[in-house]
Amino acid sequence: MGAETFVEIILAILLPPVGVFLRYGCGVEFWICLLLTILGYLPGIIYALYVLVV
Repeated sequence: MGAETFVEIILAILLPPVGVFLRYGCGVEFWICLLLTILGYLPGIIYALYVLVV
């Protein structure tokens, strides 16, 4: 696990869409994460961590 991944995971916990944006840009993953974060903060975190780790 490099420093980039560590920073992405920390951002995924604090601001889930930002962590996903750093890796995927404005792709589908970002928009799904943004929608889940708007609907509920916890689903956004779970999805962001899932996308970044797997």
